[in-house]
Amino acid sequence: MKFRIEKDTMGEVPVPSDKYWGAQTERSRNNFKIGPPSSMPSAIIEGFAYLKKGAAYTNCDLGVLSIDKRDAIAQVCDEILAGELKDQFPLVIWQTGSGTQSNMNVNEVIANRAQVLKGYTIGEGDPFIKANDDVNKSQSSNDTFPTAMHIAAYKVVVENTIPSVEKLRDTLQAKATEFATVVKIGRTHLMDATPLTLGQEISGYAAQLNYGLKAVTNTLAHLSEIALGGTAVGTGLNAPKGYDVKVAEYIAQFTGHPFVTAPNKFEALAAHDAIVETHAALKQLAVSLHKIANDIRMLASGPRSGIGELLIPENEPGSSIMPGKVNPTQCEALTMVCAQVMGNDVAITIGGMQGHYELNVFKPMMAANFLQSAQLLGDACRSFDEHCAQGIEPNYKRIKELVDNSLMLVTALNTKIGYYKSAEIAQTAHKNGTTLKEEAVRLGYVTPEDFDNWVKPEDMV
Repeated sequence: MKFRIEKDTMGEVPVPSDKYWGAQTERSRNNFKIGPPSSMPSAIIEGFAYLKKGAAYTNCDLGVLSIDKRDAIAQVCDEILAGELKDQFPLVIWQTGSGTQSNMNVNEVIANRAQVLKGYTIGEGDPFIKANDDVNKSQSSNDTFPTAMHIAAYKVVVENTIPSVEKLRDTLQAKATEFATVVKIGRTHLMDATPLTLGQEISGYAAQLNYGLKAVTNTLAHLSEIALGGTAVGTGLNAPKGYDVKVAEYIAQFTGHPFVTAPNKFEALAAHDAIVETHAALKQLAVSLHKIANDIRMLASGPRSGIGELLIPENEPGSSIMPGKVNPTQCEALTMVCAQVMGNDVAITIGGMQGHYELNVFKPMMAANFLQSAQLLGDACRSFDEHCAQGIEPNYKRIKELVDNSLMLVTALNTKIGYYKSAEIAQTAHKNGTTLKEEAVRLGYVTPEDFDNWVKPEDMV
């Protein structure tokens, strides 16, 4: 492998000749061999590309960067956003808590790539574009990394998570309407309870997702606030007047999302409460989805020795030893995702506490966990909707059998003969293995005609 010599404030560093990154990236690559290489999420790199382009345009508008340099920086940013330089970002999540090395990785790649696009050779002569003085102009890692975090987080939630949850919600709502008249037995404490319709049961699932979507949407205003313009500690040192507002406008224009400058840059650098807040709403969705998927797999358990009230799609063989076995795999995948999101929330909560004076220093970990949660929830909801929820059907025969055999239908007699007599009927029927009607008549509490008129599952919903 051939190397070229790059320099930073600490001295010379040999860098692979075929790479655009510079000395600080190479130092980080060698100093933090923790976990898989290149683990810094690509969404963060894209967030940097949006903000570096926005910063170049803003600096040019405010008279501190030439048009040539603006256009050169923007051209490389567009290449990054098009996925053309993916192999130029080798750094890991587990680095400095401010994400400084990733900021410099982007700065160095943009500067050196722009150098090549202008026909110059990297490392020879005075650079046309300088990583710190031009690409990072009016910026600090302390305000760029949180800005990249918010851009990446907002985009994945709005473009992936929310649409996928909405699609699953719509499917469940349609199923609730379709099965509105299918009377089934209810269960509380996993034990038989009074009847309800399958549509009513599923409507609860759809409502949960509606509330989860509302919770996520309510956090987006805070998440749309970006730290850029706060520079090192929130004071805006070395940034031109008006830079923060204008750069947010450019980022909003380039991303198509309503980003605005954070009204308080000290909060935006030292705390990441917006990330904590939005992820808490994602956790709420995970809790709801876990309940929904668990219910569906238990209601579909069987096919002959379980509850078996629901029929779900049979997607793949379920066992390497038991022929013909089919499992609720989509339910299992979704609940595993939910568990991961809940674990991520613990890490993000702890990360959010690490705002020491003017800077939070758990940024990369918080960003990576957030992006994983949002992506997994979106992907899992889309998969569950397509491969499970859309194909849910009632097992009418089994549903009727369980309703007819339920002792809790006796609840309809409470207002006719009283709670204690009704309890005696249920307990005696259970003990003797008889029906409610048989015991109610035998005990002399009702006539056969009264029982038939009073105990109607369809009137109990």
